[in-house]
Order: sequence, then structure tokens, then C-alpha cells
Amino acid sequence: MSVKITAVAKQLPKYTRETKDIIPFLKLWMTGQDDRFQRKVIKLFEGAGVDKRYSIMDAEEVFTNTSFQEKNDIYAREVVKLAEQSLVKALDKAALKPTDIDYIITVSCTGIMIPSVDAYLINNLKMKQDIVRLPVTEMGCAAGVSGIIYAKNFLKANPNKRAVVIAVESPTATFQLDDFSMVNIVSAAIFGDGAASVILSSYEDEVGPKIVDEAMYHFYDATTMMGFKLVNTGLQMILDKTVPETISEHFPMIVHPFLERNNITIDDIDHLIFHPGGKKIVQTVEDLFGSLGKNIDDTKEVLRLYGNMSSATVLYVLERFMDRPLPKGDRGLMLSFGPGFSAQRILLEW
Repeated sequence: MSVKITAVAKQLPKYTRETKDIIPFLKLWMTGQDDRFQRKVIKLFEGAGVDKRYSIMDAEEVFTNTSFQEKNDIYAREVVKLAEQSLVKALDKAALKPTDIDYIITVSCTGIMIPSVDAYLINNLKMKQDIVRLPVTEMGCAAGVSGIIYAKNFLKANPNKRAVVIAVESPTATFQLDDFSMVNIVSAAIFGDGAASVILSSYEDEVGPKIVDEAMYHFYDATTMMGFKLVNTGLQMILDKTVPETISEHFPMIVHPFLERNNITIDDIDHLIFHPGGKKIVQTVEDLFGSLGKNIDDTKEVLRLYGNMSSATVLYVLERFMDRPLPKGDRGLMLSFGPGFSAQRILLEW
């Protein structure tokens, strides 16, 4: 019995700004800061590889000194809408009803809400009352792939069932107004908001790329490299500047043994479905894959069009491949990195 991905659908928030239109807000925010610092920040935004981003809040709200509670209230209200819209789109793509889903995994790390998003979706869409729930809250950018791994393992043990993974994030809700550190500024320059839903099935007659294998890779002594610190003003980003270098050092151990256990090499991979963490990480991985004769053009394009939406972003890349008529037998490698520090991998076959 195989587990397949049958549909992927994204949903963008209603507010959007091009990066050039955010610069005036940045300048106002930096009033009183050193001129050299201001030029550096603007140059960083302009060179981040993100042309446009979407948000659950308009720019005025993002740069307003709202409290953690106020921003989290906006998060809790808006992510339910985004999650529901992306789920309905995915169900439509797969020609399914909400009651056709047996297992629901919701993924988010950029706000706090109990009960989690899935509880609201079950009520709003009148999903099965015996649906199995799994909220995933603390795996950051890696959680989109992690959620698919959890769904696959559930479906592998349960023939003729379906699962959905819904990743919904609002990094802009974590922007720290009184924090002029490079970490806060870099994260603001590369992140945006968004949601995506992935439907998986263990029905033999349903169509989509098959999950051939999956694995996680955990870096020792790297818990301080990436994540959030809960402070009085909200979730404060942790992002070590050595992340790209660390990925580069571990890259051979992450990719090659995983492929070797499936009796293939990187030469046998037709499509790279890589999470666009940011310009430097993308460049690092592009150099590594480029030396192997591969490209991550779709990853770069998702970063350019939407920014890094944490766990949802790799699903935007996946949707681009799912919406193409790919030849039977093509293989794809999904790859994302997240707090821990860890790497998540999935091998797909069309």
C-alpha cells in the first residue's frame, strides 16, 4: 500500500506590499537611529530577494506599538480564516468533502492559541466527529515537511484513509517594535504570512506523487541556532548567522545517505522541492545543488513572490510541481530545515 499526495493549495492574506513600499515605514520606525545603521537596514531589505510579501495586518498595524495580546488576537482570528480557505481549496482540487478527511494536522509556530486551529476547522466545516487531531506548534520552518511525515505514517498504518496537513503562519505578528537587532531586522526582511493545505491518501485508486521514503536529521548541540524566545512583547526571533554555513557542512550527510538507502543518487532526482529560508540559505543550497547539476529555481521564485512563510513555504514550492503535468516516474526531493536544529526530507515519485 502506498501513500500519495493528492492535492496542495495555498491561501494568501488580504494585505500585501512590495518591498519598495515598506521602506517609508522602515524609515519612520528607525527615526533617531544612526544614519549608517539606517542605510544598512534599507540595503538589507532591498537585497533580501523578496520583492513582495503578504500579511494578516496592514503595514500600519505591523509598525504600531500594539501589545503581544493585541497582535496575538489578530493572529488567532486571521489564521483560522486562512487555514479554512486553503483547506477548502485543497478539498476542491481533490474533489472531496470535509467529511472525507480522517486525520487533521495543523502546523503553526508564530502565535499561541488553545484550542488549536484544527478545532475551529472541525466546527466550521462540520468535519468528522471522530477525526484524529494533531497540532504541531514548535518545529518552525521544518514543520510543513514534518506534518507530511506524520500524516504518511498514520496513513501507512490505516488503509483507505485520508489526511490533511495545514500550515498557517504569520511571522509579521512576531515583529518586535523596540528591537533594533540585526536578527529582528533580517527576519522582518525575509518573512511574510501565508497558509497552505496538503491532502494525502492511502486509497490505491487515488492519484498523486507517492511518498517513497522520509527521514529526519538532527544536528547535535544546535538548539540555539533558530527559534523563538517568549518575551513580554511576544515571540522574539532567534536566528544564528552561522545557519547557512552549518547547512553546508552537514549537507552531504543530510542528502546522500538518504538517497543511497533508496538505491539512487542525486543524479536520479528530477525535482528539488526546497524550503526557501532566506537569500543566504538559498544561495548556499543553490551552490551545493548547482555543483551537482540541479537547480532550485522554484524555491527562489517562491521567496521572491511571497517571502519565507515559515512552515507553509515549502508547500508553496510543492504546489508549483503538483500543478504541472510531470512525467510518470519523475522523482522529487523535499527538504526543509528548522529549530532543533534539524533537517526533514521526503522522497516523492510521480
